[in-house]
Amino acid sequence: MQKPVGIIGGGNMGEALIAGILQSGLLLPGEILFSEPRPERRESLLKKFGVSPVESNRDLVARSSTLILAVKPQSVPEVLAEIAHLFKPDHLLISICAGVSLDYLQSFFRIPIRMVRAMPNTPALIQKGATALAPSSAAQGEDLATAGDIFQAVGITEIVKESQMDAVTGLSGSGPAYVFAVIEALAAGGVKEGLSQDVALNLTTQTVLGAAHLIQTTAKHPATLRDQVCTPGGTTMAGLYAMEEGGFRLALMNAVIAATRRSKELGEALQKSSLPPASLPPAKRAVYPPSPDRSTKIQRTTRKRKGIKQQKFKATRKLC
Repeated sequence: MQKPVGIIGGGNMGEALIAGILQSGLLLPGEILFSEPRPERRESLLKKFGVSPVESNRDLVARSSTLILAVKPQSVPEVLAEIAHLFKPDHLLISICAGVSLDYLQSFFRIPIRMVRAMPNTPALIQKGATALAPSSAAQGEDLATAGDIFQAVGITEIVKESQMDAVTGLSGSGPAYVFAVIEALAAGGVKEGLSQDVALNLTTQTVLGAAHLIQTTAKHPATLRDQVCTPGGTTMAGLYAMEEGGFRLALMNAVIAATRRSKELGEALQKSSLPPASLPPAKRAVYPPSPDRSTKIQRTTRKRKGIKQQKFKATRKLC
């Protein structure tokens, strides 16, 4: 990995990456640079992690060969228009911008750029994230390894085709929200049956955490583990039957499908609404005419001054 690593954007995911990289020992604070427009945010990250902010995005590109683009998707055109011409063949760009394709990113550059597209999720904030990685055609094996090292510092990684990235967004990208909704509903059921809110939420959270960990440690299919909990005619079977009647499985499947579809729509809308610099017409200098009020005031002042001069001229003639 080429050092230092530069992070464009100091938001929540940028902070999660800084924290994970430092806690894993992958890099030292002095080997991480970042750019962030908000002064209070720059100061916060500096004090919390000891990492160094730079003056601008341009400065970051000049000082770092490995760059992580961690800005909002709608900010991508403005950021890349500012720095694209500074990229060199040895630069690696890792993008975590949801819905922004590698082809769209490449359209800002004059030369083929080594890129890896990544889709992390919010548990990366506590180093429990799940990130999918998709390399560009120009990326080299070492580039994918570098991206893997970075995101394994905040969780697990999977390599996918870029065409599958929308599905990743619909599943693991949006997935934490689905799980939160499930936890909320299970806890509410416990409260309905007489448990306090705190007890119900603690039991539910640990149950979901334990069940997920059981899948990871045993490598068994969820259906196998589910059957191990069930007994014929027992309480769990009664609960599962009620879930089937309520369309639980289908609702979760449809959530992933709907989120995947929406991810595609947002990506297409972004590319239609913002053209890369090479496609934009030459900028025209704006000319702002004076407002009517100001123009009228100038004319009145000019006429008044002319009248005063004429009166002074007549008075002078009379004296002569």
